[in-house]
Amino acid sequence: MSEPQTRFKLALHYDGAAFHGWQVQPGQPTVQGAIEEALSRLTGERRTVLGAGRTDAGVHATGQVAAVTVPARWTARELARSLNALLPGTVWVRRAEAVPEGFHPRLHAVARSYEYRIGVAPLSASPFHRRWCWPLCRPLDPEVAARAAALLPGTHEFRAFAKSGQPKRGYRCRVSHARWRPWNDLGAAFEITADRFLHRMVRYLVGTMVDIALNRREEEDMALLLKGDAAATTSPPAPAAGLFLTRVAYRT
Repeated sequence: MSEPQTRFKLALHYDGAAFHGWQVQPGQPTVQGAIEEALSRLTGERRTVLGAGRTDAGVHATGQVAAVTVPARWTARELARSLNALLPGTVWVRRAEAVPEGFHPRLHAVARSYEYRIGVAPLSASPFHRRWCWPLCRPLDPEVAARAAALLPGTHEFRAFAKSGQPKRGYRCRVSHARWRPWNDLGAAFEITADRFLHRMVRYLVGTMVDIALNRREEEDMALLLKGDAAATTSPPAPAAGLFLTRVAYRT
């Protein structure tokens, strides 16, 4: 008779600069790979870890959610503590909790939130800050940036803001929250929550809004892009270093 198993939900933080993204890739350091290696050492066999989102290379997380099934002899507290003892310093299990066996961190998610940090102050170029922001080191027009973000809430076609599409699911996303706010004394942070995100969608949005806030392009361009104007194109995507997955929401 096989040993009883328990499924655990893991709340994760990680520094994406150390990894080639979330998903396991041959010959590349990845977050999923690091966690699965630690679990293999703990349990003596390979355990597949599922994540709520496949963050790209260089993208960070303070709210990633993962799930894994391990022998029932492990408690949530013991699992979190043991994983943190084996994981590299760039990954931290904030919390582990037992969940139903059928829990899937990606398929059961109803919303995700991201934050993008831009360094406006010269200090943002310091090696103690630039790893976790876009050190632009020049002022943005906050009112212009706010007006661009205000166009995002609601349901829109985000085809223009996707590096690669999802033809079967389409390009429609429902944004429930989008705004710019001050980021400490260093600059500004863009917050966005939606039911789903396309590949590099947040980085394309930020890159375009920054160009608008720098008066490099017209404010009207954001509305044209959201309407799918064939003549409108986005600005280059913002660098990965400023992007954080901050929260994954589930139905309670």
